[in-house]
Amino acid sequence: MASNVALPPHHHEPWLLENGNPKRLSKEIMRHGRTAHNMSSSSLRKKSDLTLVSRVPYACLRRLLANLQEVILGTKLFVLFPAIPLAILANCYGFGRPWIFALSLLGLVPLAERVSFLTEQIAYYTGPTVGGLLNATCGNATELIIAIFALKDRKISVVKYSLLGSILSNLLLVLGTSLFCGGIANLGREQKYDRRQADVNSLLLLLALLCHLLPMLFRYSGASAALTAEPALQLSRASSIVMLIGYVAYIVFQLWTHRQLFESQEQDSELGDDDAVEETAVIGFWSGFTWLLGMTLIIALLSEYVVATIEDASDSWGLSVSFLSIILLPIVGNAAEHAGAIIFAFKNKLDITLGVALGSAAQIAMFVVPLCVIVAWIMGINMNLDFNVLETGSLALSIVATAFTLQDGTSHYLKGLVLLLFYIVIAACFFVSKTPLNQANIIIPGVRMTTEAVFSA
Repeated sequence: MASNVALPPHHHEPWLLENGNPKRLSKEIMRHGRTAHNMSSSSLRKKSDLTLVSRVPYACLRRLLANLQEVILGTKLFVLFPAIPLAILANCYGFGRPWIFALSLLGLVPLAERVSFLTEQIAYYTGPTVGGLLNATCGNATELIIAIFALKDRKISVVKYSLLGSILSNLLLVLGTSLFCGGIANLGREQKYDRRQADVNSLLLLLALLCHLLPMLFRYSGASAALTAEPALQLSRASSIVMLIGYVAYIVFQLWTHRQLFESQEQDSELGDDDAVEETAVIGFWSGFTWLLGMTLIIALLSEYVVATIEDASDSWGLSVSFLSIILLPIVGNAAEHAGAIIFAFKNKLDITLGVALGSAAQIAMFVVPLCVIVAWIMGINMNLDFNVLETGSLALSIVATAFTLQDGTSHYLKGLVLLLFYIVIAACFFVSKTPLNQANIIIPGVRMTTEAVFSA
């Protein structure tokens, strides 16, 4: 008979008591607060059964266990969490550095997904606007933290390679795989998406491309300009400020003036659908904030391990640092978000898929890259936007190919296959490239210098 007795509300939702006002959010607020990134990550979440936890008699212990179950066990990627303590132990006890690199990469996979989950939980209490700002700054926290630690160690090439790789993987690998799988799974159905959001992101990517091209072209504008990296460095810093201004304008455009363009992706996903998250927060505000802070610190620790061991892994595995940074790091670091984008493509919800792939690429190009240039400036490190000819050419062709692919507002599997083939060719290019880190020779008519010299000039 005890099993038939209704438990008090706080036994079912003990985590909400810390806020003193366990309200349910209206559907309208919930819809406005959800982004493509949140919806993509939600596809990998598990609904927690808190029946046993609700029977714990002590409120503090009940909240702790509920939070642990929601945050640690609430994702299908929880099996990768043991990689985090293993990476720390491997570092403390002097295991092989390639092992530390591999375990750190695996540990970053669930952490990236959990950061997205926690920012969404905090958005329930702060409202959709602040939630959108959180997502705009934390959406690519892993790439940003890795880049900052690489800057601290003055590994500018790793910073550039990893950020370039994130853009390429979003534009070609994620979008290509999503369109290909979605096309195969929906052969008998017409696949359409809203072009307006894709056009905005493509325009931002073209602006970012211009800011990368001009500093590189300085090296080819004449011998006098090639003798010093100062003009390219000054232009890069000015361009970074312009890009950050453009990104702020994009956030205003997305969250205030033209929010309806970015909400169109949710019209096909009703709140009663399996893809929708619950209308109430599952953890409290301060719990969510504490977890977010803690996981950010763990991401920082693992990122430091990745940066410190990437060259050892390169030597041990016989792979170039450029291949590890451009191909491997982005694939592993964003695996959860990428998997979610592909899942929604299977369900013919391409607006969400495009929001994830193009939104992440635009965020890295317009926010993370220029922010790294500014941070390096503050740290006294001369980082510019010159990513060299091969890397910048790959970026340019990827952006142009993606823009052409999305121009008509419809999709089929051949478009996805072509984007995937683009990515395979670029990956093969960096796989066979064995240029040592910071030692790539740059040849200019009448002048010969190394990448290291350009970066340190």
